Amino acid sequence: ISPSIEVFDKDSIHPVYTDIVNLLKSYPDIELSLLQALSYCFYEVLDNVLTHSEKLCGTVIMRYQPSENIIQVLVADDGIGVHKSLTANPNYNSMSEEEAIASCINDKVTDGKGMGFGLYCTSRLIKNAGIKLEIHSCKSVMSYNGESTHVYTDEHWQGTIVYFELHSNKDIDPNDVVEN
Repeated sequence: ISPSIEVFDKDSIHPVYTDIVNLLKSYPDIELSLLQALSYCFYEVLDNVLTHSEKLCGTVIMRYQPSENIIQVLVADDGIGVHKSLTANPNYNSMSEEEAIASCINDKVTDGKGMGFGLYCTSRLIKNAGIKLEIHSCKSVMSYNGESTHVYTDEHWQGTIVYFELHSNKDIDPNDVVEN
C-alpha cells in the first residue's frame, strides 16, 4: 500500500487528519481500539506543528503495511525545534537540547502554548501498542521503545520530525493512552 503524503496548515489540518484516519478506518484488520487511541495522538502531533514550530505548515506521511501489521506515521516541520520552543517557558529555560528532547514526552511538559499532553499520550500509545517513537530536532534524537528512552546526536534537522510505528493488530484500552 502506497504511503499517504500530505502538507497541512491551519485551514487544512482537519481535512488532512480526517482523510488519513478514514483511510486507516477502511482497513478492517486494524484494531478499532488502537485506531481510537491513534486518532487522538495523531491529531495532537499535527497540532503541535501549528502551535509550537512557528511555521505555517507541516508535512505528514502515513504508511500502512498490512502484511506486517504495522502503521508508520511521520510528521515534520522546519520550525524552531523542541529545544527553542520548550525553553521559551521559564520553567525549562536552563534545559540543554538533549534534556528538552528527552523530557518532551513527559506529562504536562510544554512551552506554555499547549497543555503538554500530545507527545505524552503518543508515548503512552507506544507503550501499549508501539514499536518505536523517534523525535528528531536540531542535532538531537530521542528514541523510545515503550520501556526506555535513548537520546543521541545526529545530523542537524531544522525543525522537528516525530516518527512512530505501531502494531495495527494490537487490541488496547484507549483509556491507557488518553485518560478519560
